[in-house]
Amino acid sequence: MKWASSVSEKKALEGALEECVSSVRAQLGSAEPHLVVPFVSVAHALHFSKLSDYLNRAFPNALILGSTAHGVIGGNREVEGECCLTLTAAHLPDVALMPFHLEQSELPGPIPALWHAHLDVSPEVQPAFVLLPDPYTTDAKSLMNGFDIAYPKCPKIGGLVSGANHSRGHVLFLGDTMHASGAIGVAMYGDVVMDTIVAQGCRPVGASFRVTRCEDNQVFELDGQPAGAVLERLYSSLSNSDKLLFRVSPMIGLAMDSEKNQHRHGDFLIRNVRGISRKNGSMVVMARVEQEMIVRFHVRDAEASAYDLHEMLSRYQQQYPNDSPAGGLVFSCLGRGSQFFNIADHDITMMQDILGDVSLGGFFCNGEIGPVHGKSYVHGYTSVAGLFRPCQWS
Repeated sequence: MKWASSVSEKKALEGALEECVSSVRAQLGSAEPHLVVPFVSVAHALHFSKLSDYLNRAFPNALILGSTAHGVIGGNREVEGECCLTLTAAHLPDVALMPFHLEQSELPGPIPALWHAHLDVSPEVQPAFVLLPDPYTTDAKSLMNGFDIAYPKCPKIGGLVSGANHSRGHVLFLGDTMHASGAIGVAMYGDVVMDTIVAQGCRPVGASFRVTRCEDNQVFELDGQPAGAVLERLYSSLSNSDKLLFRVSPMIGLAMDSEKNQHRHGDFLIRNVRGISRKNGSMVVMARVEQEMIVRFHVRDAEASAYDLHEMLSRYQQQYPNDSPAGGLVFSCLGRGSQFFNIADHDITMMQDILGDVSLGGFFCNGEIGPVHGKSYVHGYTSVAGLFRPCQWS
């Protein structure tokens, strides 16, 4: 298994394609790619058909899977300019690639067998999925719920396509076809393992609480006390800087395993606190909350996001000290990047500082798809990475 990644800011798409293709071929050497993943800015919209034709001619035996993007990641860089293209190519011997395109009206629903038949992929082969939904024409939440029902123990990563601000403004590249709606993706199985890193970019403040009364996304009581009163006491205990962060974007972490005695980074699903009801003092959360669930409030800023990503990457290194990834795909939120961190190439630099010289490519998304404790979610302000390595069958 071998991966390569390149990026170009050339204003002429043909020149950008020549630069990226030449670079990934040099990196791969004699290894022919089986998967080629392009992400391209909408500034090149007039020439998207050329992109598809060029890549299919350049790599006739590879699956082309990609989309438009507001900004791209590749070649050790993050590019957020108007004209940008990234190309990630992977040589994947003994790996099956099963591509698919799904329109919202075609989603099979809550019956696993219908998904298996529609995608022609059995859960028994333990596939890993990469998904690229168009946010204007696809309900990403229902899409991921369906995939989790049909393939409950299989990892899934991806990103909601970005770059346009209106319906049918995005393009999804799959093989030699371009789509303006739906979701595309690929199931991968065989001699491949996809490890996932999901850095939600927050740090906790205050103590943990247990939900003692709730309904759907409304929390009425925490530890037997009115939720609004608990939140007010927490806010008053914060430092001035944390008060400002919490006031701008209050966040809550929902523990995925409330039976654990202690929770750490990665144990919480982070969601926004929408507000406090003046009518009954309940707290409204942008997610369904369950009785007896452990929750903890969080704040988000550049420092917290950097710390969170460092923690998740370091934990991965500790978990797999002898299994370096061959390469990977990265899906980062539009809200991250140089304006958020005040430096260029923040996430990709940290990933390669910790993971080593690994070829990584991806784009800045309208929402990031990644698992938390085995269940797939659509996140915001998150950096998701899928790291690929062979199974070491031999």
